[in-house]
Amino acid sequence: MQMENLISISIYLDTRRAKANGSYPVKLRVFSTQPRKQMLYSIPFEYSKEDFKKVWTNKRINKDFKNDNIRIDAVRQKAVDVAKDIQPFSFERFEKLLFRKKGVGVSVKYHYNEYINTLKKSDRIGTAETYFYSLKAITNYLNSINQKIDKLVFYDVNVNWLKSFEKYLLASNLSITTVGIYLRPLRAIFNIAIKERDIDKEIYPFGEGGYQIPNTKRVKKALNLEQLKKLYQAKPENKEQEKAKDFWFLSYNCNGMNLKDLALLKYSNLNNDSLTFYRAKTYFTSKHNLKEIQVYFNDYILKMLDKYGNEDKTSTNNVFDIIKPEYSEVDIKRRVNNFMRFINQHIKILALNNGVNEDISFLWARHSFATNSVRQGASLEFIQESLGHNSKTTTENYFAGFGNDVKREFANTLMNF
Repeated sequence: MQMENLISISIYLDTRRAKANGSYPVKLRVFSTQPRKQMLYSIPFEYSKEDFKKVWTNKRINKDFKNDNIRIDAVRQKAVDVAKDIQPFSFERFEKLLFRKKGVGVSVKYHYNEYINTLKKSDRIGTAETYFYSLKAITNYLNSINQKIDKLVFYDVNVNWLKSFEKYLLASNLSITTVGIYLRPLRAIFNIAIKERDIDKEIYPFGEGGYQIPNTKRVKKALNLEQLKKLYQAKPENKEQEKAKDFWFLSYNCNGMNLKDLALLKYSNLNNDSLTFYRAKTYFTSKHNLKEIQVYFNDYILKMLDKYGNEDKTSTNNVFDIIKPEYSEVDIKRRVNNFMRFINQHIKILALNNGVNEDISFLWARHSFATNSVRQGASLEFIQESLGHNSKTTTENYFAGFGNDVKREFANTLMNF
């Protein structure tokens, strides 16, 4: 039988090191039995050993220190009240609640900033930016109606507020897709505040019977076999077009591997006849259900590894000279985005110059791999494994974005036993 966790909270004079004036800092001492752990928290009081007795430990408090006793006891009582509301108890949650300003638990801005900081600490820079721009869009909307983001609380954000915010975004010439990108973080922030018991779940304005975030199913842009052949046979006019073409087709041959995964690829990921990797995009959201993707080498992949691979082939070194192993997540994002722009700029020109009249980008390599796998009779299970989707539903939604001609071809292969 699991024992109950007992929490003890007391005031403690930390006499381990005296300050220059001979006084010692007063600490809030919190002790937990499960697990057995003690933490000391600084509070804004300091006394000599003699004065501390007059303030706190004597049965009769010296009248000159009565106000100090009341203030210190208020800190202790607040800590007791905070600890009571944390079930199960955690020091991390306790610290967050104890030291934040009164009333901020219902502030939308506060929860946005807290989560953005959490994402940054976890090196999830791209996701942090998504939440930042969502908060910025809310701030701009409130400014347009002479309100301030600092005053916005969750209880203000109801269905009518969300409809008005959506209308403002659409009037700002943003697409339905962008509107969804700005609103989904707000929904997630609501769920965080509810989980942390800062707000009541009854006020949740999203979901069935509430506000529905607009969603569109974008058609996955892909090249058909004829267009792929044209692009592959196209003669680059310069080194930039050649490099853009090489990496585009490298992604295509590597199950549509995205550019960040290519950049992060290390020699430890390479085996005798294949490479294996985990998608960086799903690493933080699916840690307990990570899908290892295996790509078997063909002549094209081997050629690109030889052409662009680093001379230093130690296991910890990156295969391609896009990023360095010592780069921070911020530097990785910047370098990958720059390289993405480089590829998109030059693959577009190469495609147009060779009769592939599509607004092609690097992402089309992934869609083209999936589309042509379908055209050649691949099952949804194969595509799910190749793309690294954790859920078959994700693959089905991905497939739903293909053009009708691809779906028709796929349907005709279902009975090809």
